[in-house]
Formats: sequence, structure tokens, C-alpha cells
Amino acid sequence: MNRRVLIIVACALILAVCVSFLVYRAVGTKEAANKPVPTIQLAVAARDLVPGTLIHEADLRMAAWAGPVPTGASLKREGFVDRGVASSIYESEPVTENRLSPKGSGGGLAATIPPGMRACAVKVNDVVGVAGFVVPGMRVDVLITGLPPGGNALDGPKVRTLLQNIQVLSAGMNFQKDQTGKPEQAQVVNLLVTPAQAEILSLASNETHIQLVLRNPMDTQLSTPPGTVMSDLYGGAQTPSPVPADRPHKEPPARHPPTPTVAAPTAPSLYTIDVSNGSAHTQVTFSRTGRKP
Repeated sequence: MNRRVLIIVACALILAVCVSFLVYRAVGTKEAANKPVPTIQLAVAARDLVPGTLIHEADLRMAAWAGPVPTGASLKREGFVDRGVASSIYESEPVTENRLSPKGSGGGLAATIPPGMRACAVKVNDVVGVAGFVVPGMRVDVLITGLPPGGNALDGPKVRTLLQNIQVLSAGMNFQKDQTGKPEQAQVVNLLVTPAQAEILSLASNETHIQLVLRNPMDTQLSTPPGTVMSDLYGGAQTPSPVPADRPHKEPPARHPPTPTVAAPTAPSLYTIDVSNGSAHTQVTFSRTGRKP
């Protein structure tokens, strides 16, 4: 056979194989796209659910879910009805057990408190509440201002950082009565604290002035500020710091009384008197003490 004919046949054969492969891939991709993806029905949120919300049947709906099933999700809505929301659940997001409070705990703020923790309410104003920027989920430091017991009144009040990196559970307005009995609005911030911190915060709220300082939620480092007194702001003299326990205490050198100076005895004063007895004349010498020398 002619060599030229063989080359043409070989090229046609290779081209046919390539075209067949491309057609096969195109047909396979189209079939895979038309193939239905297996899904299951999961209970999802019908609207945005904020912490403290008590879930009703109208707050849930069933929706198709493709892919791995989230841990704690349910195929029925009945298990989530009358449960409190512990953390935010957004619309069309599957409802899971770890986002809800235990069964029977109900809704409200109490449902968002983890075991072993407490919610302590602090009454603040717009300025103390960081001008309204204190919202649930934020982290704050608690500062107190007052005159410390045993402190020097001339130094003025002292400010000190009492608690750090405290989570805000809720912030809102509350109606309280003033001294005349009239209702007035008061801003109240609920902080998530331990039982020991709740005692400290309760005492501080009654005896001192409280200020909340907003901090970055990612900043978890605790600092140790020394505190500031009013006299420090005006450059007053600071109280000398106590001697550390590991440094030996040096006694001041003993001061001895000066040795008294004894004056040297002075010579007695002499007095000479002329005595005339008739024609006889004599001189008698007397000392200051009145005795003859």
C-alpha cells in the first residue's frame, strides 16, 4: 500500500478516537448533572431566632438537605418545640441540640446561662454603657471608682479594674422607681459571671461607681493595671511602695545623744579689805564663798 495512504488512514483513526472520547465525556457529564442528588428532610428555622426565644411550631419548617447531616439535627420538628434558644439561629439553618437550652428550662434569659455561671444585672447609663455599643455577645471590662477603705482622703477617689473579659448577655431598658416613687427608664446590662464574680459585682454596684469598658472579643489577655488615684492626675506625691518580702529590711542607724560638755571650774574671786584698828592697819583677803583662802 502506498505510504501516503497509510499516513492519512492513521491520522483519521487518531482523530476519530479523540472525537469519540470528547463525545463520551460530554454525554457522561450531562447524565451526571441530570441525576438527582439524594436529600433528606431536616427541621430548619423558619425565621431568625435570637437567644432567649421560646420555639413554637410556626418557627420551624421542614426543608430538603443534601450532604452530611449536622450533629444534633432532627428529622422531626416535635423535638424542638417549646425549647429555648441558647445561641442565634438564622433562617433556613438546621436546628441542632447544641443551639438550644435543655428540655424543660423554657425560654428567656435564663435559658442562655451555661451551667455553673450566673447572670448579674448592672445598672448603667448611656455613657457608662459605652454609649449604647454594649450589645449581647460583646466583651467588657468592669471598672470601679470610689474612695477605698483606709485610703487618704487628700488623694481623692481611686479607679481600679475589677473584672476583665466579661461577656454581655443582654442590654436594654428597664423601668424603675426614683426616690419620689415615679417610674423612670434605666439601662440595665446583664453580665455572664461566676458565682464569686457575682458577689464582687453586687457589692461594687452598691458601694462604688461602675464603668464598662468595651474590648476586642478576640483579645483574651488579662492585664494588671495598678489603679489610679486623683492625686496622680495632678502630679501629686505618691505613697512610697512597701518593701518586698524577699528584700531584707534595713534598720535606720541608731542615734546616740550628744555627750554633755562639762565646763572647766573657774578660779574663785578674791576680795581685799583694809582693816584699821587704831594706829594698826591690816589687809584681809576673802574669797567669793566668804571663806579665807
